[in-house]
Amino acid sequence: MEKDLIINQQVIIPGAELSVSVSRASGPGGQHVNKTSSRVSLRWNIKISRALTQQQKIIILERLASKLVGDSELLIHVESERSQLRNREIARERLVKIIKKALKPRKRRIATKPTQESKKRRLNNKKKRGVIKKLRKALENS
Repeated sequence: MEKDLIINQQVIIPGAELSVSVSRASGPGGQHVNKTSSRVSLRWNIKISRALTQQQKIIILERLASKLVGDSELLIHVESERSQLRNREIARERLVKIIKKALKPRKRRIATKPTQESKKRRLNNKKKRGVIKKLRKALENS
């Protein structure tokens, strides 16, 4: 059974909600690689989680839609290390990072007007392009 995963002070994912499976990994390990299962797959179903409020679930499902398996399951594979234990730790760290990023409030963009100088620059560039095109047309006609 997995230990509880602390995302922040409000969100703690119970270990029972995390599903870990192991399999053989590719990569470094020599003869040892064919004998051990060091690849770790960590699954967490967002919809049935008791760790999140309904609003948090909606936010996470919306922001992580491209990373979800099915309609609500987050799946993380780690096989970068030779040790299964270390890969398990990395998978848990990645899950924490992904959830924190998804729950972080987005900054609102404040619309600003272009400055007078930028308007002048834009118009000058347009005029220059127009002159270049006129000269090109004059060369074609002659």
